[in-house]
Amino acid sequence: MFAILNKEIQSFFSSLTGYLVIGLFLLISGLFLFVFSGGYNILDSGFADLKPFFSLAPWIFLFLIPAISMRSFSEEKRMGTMEILLTKPIRIWQLILGKYLGILLLIGLAILPSLLYIYTISELGRPEGNFDAGATLGSYLGLLFLGGCYAAIGVFASSLSSNQIVAFLLGVFLCFVCYFGFEGISQTGIFGNSTYIVESFGINFHYQSISRGVIDSRDLIYFLSVILLFLKLTEIRLSATKSSRS
Repeated sequence: MFAILNKEIQSFFSSLTGYLVIGLFLLISGLFLFVFSGGYNILDSGFADLKPFFSLAPWIFLFLIPAISMRSFSEEKRMGTMEILLTKPIRIWQLILGKYLGILLLIGLAILPSLLYIYTISELGRPEGNFDAGATLGSYLGLLFLGGCYAAIGVFASSLSSNQIVAFLLGVFLCFVCYFGFEGISQTGIFGNSTYIVESFGINFHYQSISRGVIDSRDLIYFLSVILLFLKLTEIRLSATKSSRS
């Protein structure tokens, strides 16, 4: 597993991929938060908090993370190295986990520089340092879990096709459905009194919950369940591929 993880990290930073992901995340978020006028601009809002950043980040990750993860297994299939990996003395679960953790580490590295935003809002506050530290830390934790869910979904999408573009589009679609789809369905009112239950199946529901600064075990269980579900689906997919070629 650690050999696969090391290989993934090296592949990210031996090319422009890793630097591009980190740079794009910071550039896009920085432009919306401090340059472009609109609802996400902290300077226009009159409040020294990072709520605009945590509202914007899931939508940036919606495209950025599938773009990272689309190559996980699609590239291996395209290059014909998938068969070699599946015949190595390593369990499929370890292979998946190595690739998943590589993506997760890159996501963490992309989020890390944004901690400077905390210093920014602290300086902008009146008096200085007047911001909700609990909600901010909870939001960062929620963002890490959300990134973990997107990464698991992206890895699964990558296992479905040897075409990276198809894997990317599938990843974006599945991430969107899991993030906003259930909330969108609940807003139609077709489920009547079960609206709350339907909405609770979506990632956004639990992301917003943990962003309040209260660590609820139900939110943690939900995030971990989504991650494990899609990693398990990836294992099932790769096991079927291995069986069909043996």
